[in-house]
Amino acid sequence: MNEEISKIFKDIIHLLEIKGDKALNYKLKAYKNAINILDNLKVNIGEIYKEKGLKGIRDIGIGEKNTKKIEEYIKRGKIKDFEKLKEETAIRQIITYFFESKGLSLQELKENAKKRKIIYSRFTKPAKQLLDLAGSTEKAKEAIKKVSQWASSRKLDYAIETVFKKWLELDTLKPKEIVKKPFYKGSPMVWSESKKKWFVISKYGEWLEFADKESTIEWKIIE
Repeated sequence: MNEEISKIFKDIIHLLEIKGDKALNYKLKAYKNAINILDNLKVNIGEIYKEKGLKGIRDIGIGEKNTKKIEEYIKRGKIKDFEKLKEETAIRQIITYFFESKGLSLQELKENAKKRKIIYSRFTKPAKQLLDLAGSTEKAKEAIKKVSQWASSRKLDYAIETVFKKWLELDTLKPKEIVKKPFYKGSPMVWSESKKKWFVISKYGEWLEFADKESTIEWKIIE
């Protein structure tokens, strides 16, 4: 249970960062303190609560608000504030995930949006449409991941709208297979199954028996 609650607190921090919460620094300190305690606690937090109640959780150094959140999780299996935060940030999560799939961190996204290099509002409508289509944030992210892997492996650009266009193909959308072929000093090689030997193909098409060490074979990705 310690690990589960610690993960929820880590997710809450990430969502507060996505949301741009004004009291983020104050909240971060409290959450990070609770995470550190939970990650290093040798006994199950549920057992502490069972024996000593809220006081037991407070006594190990966790603040009042997070103590109550832990109690809520122990009793109900979820934390209301976390569920609310997930709902509030759903569209922002999708936009953030889309840019992360393109290699842009949340901090870089915020800086670019502040400098108007990225018009953030341009992405809210398609993100909402994708959320409606997918039915949940997690499924929307999964769809973006499939499209990004498919497009990136083919060196194609993609937008959130690309996910709509590829929606019916998502189950069959695969990244382009990476093919590596052997070369020796720039010349292609071939393996003879019957002779169990490598051969180097000369520029005249001759098969020359390979006599060097296998470690000298260079494997190149063929586009």
